[in-house]
Amino acid sequence: MIAHLSVFRKKLFTAARLLFPVLIVVIVFGRSGAAEPLCKTLTVSGNPEYPPLLWEDPRYPQQLTGAAPALLQEILETMGVELEVQNLGSWARVQRLARVGELDMIAGAFITSERIRYMDYLLPPFIRLPAAVWVPKDQVFEYRHWPDLVGKRGGTLINNSFGQGFDRYAAKHLEIVGVRTIEQSFEMALAGRVDYVLYERLQGQVKLQRMGLAEKFVPLDVPISNEGLFFTFSKNSPCNTFEFRERIADLLYKLTLSGRLDEIVSEHTARYMFPQPQ
Repeated sequence: MIAHLSVFRKKLFTAARLLFPVLIVVIVFGRSGAAEPLCKTLTVSGNPEYPPLLWEDPRYPQQLTGAAPALLQEILETMGVELEVQNLGSWARVQRLARVGELDMIAGAFITSERIRYMDYLLPPFIRLPAAVWVPKDQVFEYRHWPDLVGKRGGTLINNSFGQGFDRYAAKHLEIVGVRTIEQSFEMALAGRVDYVLYERLQGQVKLQRMGLAEKFVPLDVPISNEGLFFTFSKNSPCNTFEFRERIADLLYKLTLSGRLDEIVSEHTARYMFPQPQ
């Protein structure tokens, strides 16, 4: 019996000696792999008509610039992930490309039941945006709630959303013309082709200032909605993993809690309003 135990111990010791280098390799490579970024390059796009959060970079028209990608850049830098912010055209086209997975992320989208089918939302929202009814100063009308828009003609961007509740109400009761750029909507309002323009208050202020029309329009007092804006992953993106989303969301929460976004928005508002000569 003792002899058998001795032989067994020798075999066990020999096996351990043979396996030890393999275990070392596994541990080293396992640690090395954990340090590797989960996604080396993240391709991002969004609504190019959304200053100061997103707009076409005047120096590099194939790219977008703004507060949203700047915030995302600060997050990804700490993770060793490269950010590519592409200008893919209209907001409607960006959403189509996200659906089929031809980009990884949208830098700013409201929640709708349709979008949830093809995008995963990162919590928390990085900003909340009240959406306003914009009207020419000489065409102000009383607005208290959505039914006050019935019988009037509005304008906004194609495929724009102002929250699930308003979208459903508008589809049933309102006449809203979708156009490719928000400048078209404001010009249509001045020409009397629409009675109002639906657009976020922050974006409307900087857009109209840049267009030289800030004195011609006013936002009505009551917003139509006040929705959270989210970073969203395409469900078909290879970068879209639970672990990667959680790491971004954790850093996003810390940055938004610190008030860093307010600083970034102020900085990019100035950049949009007063562009530097090229």
